[in-house]
Amino acid sequence: MNGRPRQANSGKRIALSRTPRPSVSVAAFHRPPEEGGARRRRVVVTHWIHPEVVDYLRRFCDPVVPVETEVLGRRQCLELAADADALIMCMADRVDDDFLAQCPRLRVISTVVKGYDNFDAEACARRGVWLTVLPDLLTAPTAELAVTLAVALGRRIREGDALMRSGRYDGWRPVLYGTGLYRSRVGVVGMGRLGRAVARRLSGFEPSEVLYYDKQPLGASEERRLGVRAAGLEELMGRCQVVLSLLPLAVDTRHLIGRDAIAAARPGQLLVNVGRGSVVDEDAVAAALDCGPLGGYAADVFGCEDLTAPGHLREVPRRLLTHPRTLLTPHLGSAVDVIRRDMEIAAARQVEQALSGQVPDHEVTAELLRE
Repeated sequence: MNGRPRQANSGKRIALSRTPRPSVSVAAFHRPPEEGGARRRRVVVTHWIHPEVVDYLRRFCDPVVPVETEVLGRRQCLELAADADALIMCMADRVDDDFLAQCPRLRVISTVVKGYDNFDAEACARRGVWLTVLPDLLTAPTAELAVTLAVALGRRIREGDALMRSGRYDGWRPVLYGTGLYRSRVGVVGMGRLGRAVARRLSGFEPSEVLYYDKQPLGASEERRLGVRAAGLEELMGRCQVVLSLLPLAVDTRHLIGRDAIAAARPGQLLVNVGRGSVVDEDAVAAALDCGPLGGYAADVFGCEDLTAPGHLREVPRRLLTHPRTLLTPHLGSAVDVIRRDMEIAAARQVEQALSGQVPDHEVTAELLRE
């Protein structure tokens, strides 16, 4: 199926208000009834999911699911989760110890994400709550989008589209010359699963060279197979016409591509970020677009999404939103309909495993729980 229906034809769904309210009554939500006096496991989903995933959940629990494409606010989520056995949560959610303290029945939080820095894994472990992620399903669509953004930014697609819509197009003119990947030197920051997937896709564009930076370099045979060469970050920034940031967020990666790294960039360099927003210093990017070496910036991830990062931004810097040489997408890395459905099913399956006494496939708290 494609698109998101405003109402589901199956499952128990709740309606969300589009405007903030000072208080939300739990009674205002559509809750599944108790059947035959026996309490079924209750699973709260914080965001829209496909109807067939709701049907899957109903086989073993009573799901509470939003009708529309909004995400439950923290207050709404806590009111619904107070007697929940499980939560299925997304990138927009945040869980800390205070949240967990208000959910005494909770046994598992199944996240539909790969990076879980918005979720306090240690607090989950202390309270005996499984925390699960999805490491295997996001790589291909995110790699696809990374290369798409690099091509679109370099070939000035945003500007070309605006010209066509302006009514000023009068046939071919020698304008909007850009940068292609063919015969360009490309840099990849982060050569994990996503970096390797991007490298494989880049090869079809025949770049002159692909450099990569990673604290754990690949073996020589893997480098030859992918057609990449390891380099230091300064060398990569100084030599590459196009750089893709693909790293997860950690203490040592926050603002890794910051003022110093950007100052070393090759003039006119195009920077693309599909890893995590806070790996790149967005204020430094904006400054370098105005009066520095950067020729353009494309991003699908933003610092305002990294809810637990130090100095967390509340919004995307306005200078990036208004700059003519930026290309920004609203976290579409995994936004392929069939992929999202598969991710939701995988998250639901891990809830089923946890509630039936099994160890979930992709839990991240086992070691912490044993300590």
